[in-house]
Amino acid sequence: MGKWMLKQMPPHMDQMPIDSGDLGKVLISGCFQQETTVGDKKRPFITYIPEEMHNCQPAIVAALPSGVDSLEYMEQSGLRALADEKKLFLFLLSPEGEAWDLSGADADFMNAVYVEAQARDYYVTMQDNFYACGLGDGANVAHQAASKRSSEWSGLMTIGDVEENLFGNEPDRQVSGMGANGELQIAAERTQLPVWMAVGCWEGSNRMAAEYWRMNNHSGEEVFSSKDADYIWFPNPVRQTLEMDEEKIAQVRVTVGDTECSLQRLQTMFSYIGMARRHRGQGKKILRYYKDPVQCGAQKKTCQVDGFTREWYEYVPDCCSPDQKWPLVFVMHGRGGTAETFFDISNMYQVANRRKFIVVCPQASVYQQKKGGLKNVATWEGMLDKTPIDDVRFFHVMIADIESRLPVDKGRIYACGQSAGGLMADTLCEFAGELFAATVSWSALYTPSRTYIRRERCKDAPASVMIFGAKDRLTVGTGESWGLPFAISEDFRNMIEEKFRRYGLDKAAVQVWTDYPITWYSYPNSQGVPMFTVGVVDDMVHANYPEESWISYDQFFCQFYRDEEGKLCYRGKKL
Repeated sequence: MGKWMLKQMPPHMDQMPIDSGDLGKVLISGCFQQETTVGDKKRPFITYIPEEMHNCQPAIVAALPSGVDSLEYMEQSGLRALADEKKLFLFLLSPEGEAWDLSGADADFMNAVYVEAQARDYYVTMQDNFYACGLGDGANVAHQAASKRSSEWSGLMTIGDVEENLFGNEPDRQVSGMGANGELQIAAERTQLPVWMAVGCWEGSNRMAAEYWRMNNHSGEEVFSSKDADYIWFPNPVRQTLEMDEEKIAQVRVTVGDTECSLQRLQTMFSYIGMARRHRGQGKKILRYYKDPVQCGAQKKTCQVDGFTREWYEYVPDCCSPDQKWPLVFVMHGRGGTAETFFDISNMYQVANRRKFIVVCPQASVYQQKKGGLKNVATWEGMLDKTPIDDVRFFHVMIADIESRLPVDKGRIYACGQSAGGLMADTLCEFAGELFAATVSWSALYTPSRTYIRRERCKDAPASVMIFGAKDRLTVGTGESWGLPFAISEDFRNMIEEKFRRYGLDKAAVQVWTDYPITWYSYPNSQGVPMFTVGVVDDMVHANYPEESWISYDQFFCQFYRDEEGKLCYRGKKL
């Protein structure tokens, strides 16, 4: 095993120190024993965390060849080196007996590890962004696990031949899953998944597996090749319903003749597989190519606030010349996320390219999510060692820094965010409202029970909007109440009542309309200005999707501004 001795997870994560200069750093590194429950049985797996790792990074779950020593194979195969290079969480699976069970039980084990690894007990993986990997006969388990939950995994890479009849005997049928006995299952809707297989020969079950994924990914029959892949099938590029969420990016790639696992091969395969990430949104999880903030033109900035190094990405489109002032939009990630990931998830920078404004994605601080547990889960208005973290002060410092360097229109500053980021957007609305012209909260609002600092509310609150999913268990209540025409949880009902009082709004004056998938409930003040608006997204859980960024700017942000005296205006009319 060499240096990779298997360790146990620390029992008291809350006693481990946090680096005030790098709040997102994972507190542990090395190889650890973990376990998950499959049915009524506990199954062990190994977790590898590289040194100097940061939370909210993607993960590989690898089914190893039967009969190998997991830690030795991790080193010899190149898996460890790949994780170190790409900064990936790595989870290693082995069979219970001498060989993998292909009846479906071990596929369930792999999918259970996918779930367990997102528990945030000792580290924080990037939610929903896991890649299935199968090596040797473990390739069969990875194929089965991915076919059972193709809408969950971000990609599949296997090195090894496929067992006969693993995908059944009817490759011409349109399928998206397999039964426990290996028979194909017909499904009305299939979810694309990037796939790269390395197999020893191009016949029989290997060809059938490739055909299975080709049909799953809506690919055409025309075949291409490259220096690394003998067969490549591209998905149908036609998009008919929603351009931004319907782009088919998942190819099927097959390399024939060599099933030796090496670092170079893993690097080559992951260079394609790792381009795709899955994001929650309206309906199913959406697969999109990852967009790195720096590669897109953003710059990472830092400042010191209350002894902590705080970070943000700022994006100034080329169309925003320095000879005039431009609007500024803050976009905040949710709990456990990062500024880097939300730059990608929100896609607000693409709105900025078309609408001409500056985008800033700040990084949250730290929070102890569970008693005695991990204490650097990123969230807004958190707490460290019983001391609240003042993120409102962070925004004051950050805005002053940005305004000293960039051509910001002080009357057109806006804030939005998802989940905990939505709570932060509304916190700014309530307690730093004089800085903003409007705020939009996705999936949350400020609630006193979830914050640790008590402040005086600002006298001049900006207009505010809340958008959430109709299937959001954290936001939706049990039914209509308090005179509201939509269901909302009690915590948020109390905050909405406060908004009615602050803005002087009449519940009975609500304006309701549907612009699918959103049903809107708008509450105008005595001047007819929509000071508070709620949007309920059909068929959506606790999430947001790129179109919400366009909606937030086009329907709300650009309608409001503050004049030279700081007075709030709506469509040119002073309130």
